Amino acid sequence: MLYLDYQATTPLAPEALEAMLPWLGGPGSDGFANPASQYRAGRAAAVAVEMARDHVAKLLPPGGQVYFTSGATEALNWALVCGARLKPGGLAGSAIEHHAALQPLEALGGTLVPVGADGLVPPPDASMLPENGLVALMLVNNEVGTIQPVADYAEAARARGSLLLCDAVQGYGRMAIPDGPDLIAISAHKIHGPKGIGALWVRDGLRLPPLLLGGGQERGMRSGTVSPALVAGFGMAAKLAVERMEADRAHVARLQRVALERLSDWTVNGSLDHRYPGNLNVRRKGVNGVRLLSDVRRVAFSLGSACGSGSGKSSHVLRAMGLTEAETHASIRLGFGRYTSEEELDEALGLLNEAAVRQLDLAA
Repeated sequence: MLYLDYQATTPLAPEALEAMLPWLGGPGSDGFANPASQYRAGRAAAVAVEMARDHVAKLLPPGGQVYFTSGATEALNWALVCGARLKPGGLAGSAIEHHAALQPLEALGGTLVPVGADGLVPPPDASMLPENGLVALMLVNNEVGTIQPVADYAEAARARGSLLLCDAVQGYGRMAIPDGPDLIAISAHKIHGPKGIGALWVRDGLRLPPLLLGGGQERGMRSGTVSPALVAGFGMAAKLAVERMEADRAHVARLQRVALERLSDWTVNGSLDHRYPGNLNVRRKGVNGVRLLSDVRRVAFSLGSACGSGSGKSSHVLRAMGLTEAETHASIRLGFGRYTSEEELDEALGLLNEAAVRQLDLAA
């Protein structure tokens, strides 16, 4: 498999797997202990959780606390549902938020801020933001890779007495998270950590009501037994991201240059200037993305968000950017990162180009 779907998930780092193994509790090991237990094995598990929490926090702004969740979907729902209770003045979010934020926003009666053809929200307009409410804006769009002006919206929200929630899933570990948000949702499996673990960062001084009630784990903010294995994997992935961020970024930038050269007959969806370089959403007139998936089975790529790729619906992100139905169906998303080699990328793009040309020749 030639893997080009880093926005859907990333390969687990070997170091993250190694960090998880002692806490899986195999034969002869007491690493299975509950970190809420007070005996020695439980306390050891709790120490591992706190060490990992420190690593995760190093990639986030100062002045906040990390609360582990089952993933970013839970973190976003927690922030939106309980944030709306804390700040009842209304909600707003961009029209290109991930479904994990967009669907709660719509269910709670929030308003949507439109985006331009470049995939960027406009400069903040106070008339579009709630007073004493909550504003949701993702840092990097998961489908087209555009980087949103989170710091500007955080300042504008604060001027209205509102909170700013940032879905930083696609930016965390890949770039600096801007200061300004009050709530930040992140996920481990986008930075070479395990699936099933994420976190919500909450700014100091903000007491967000809990979404899940029960045993009061996570300092009374999120109930449910914490998995030391998953948390340890997350912590190691974050530690590696701190150490490798500059090298990873340079590597991905080189890969983007290779991709743009090989995709000269394709049109990039979204701004090239305000974009995470490891995400390329491209289209080619006359090409059908679904058929391309079938024709190029050695290459793992997607038509958009992995969460919605099986729905048969065209991308809400591309539609919000003004693309026609034909253009959305001609679009594919290519994602690459730390473990992608230039040779693999070049081979994959060659296969995609060949299949696209075959489609166009058959249609001629």
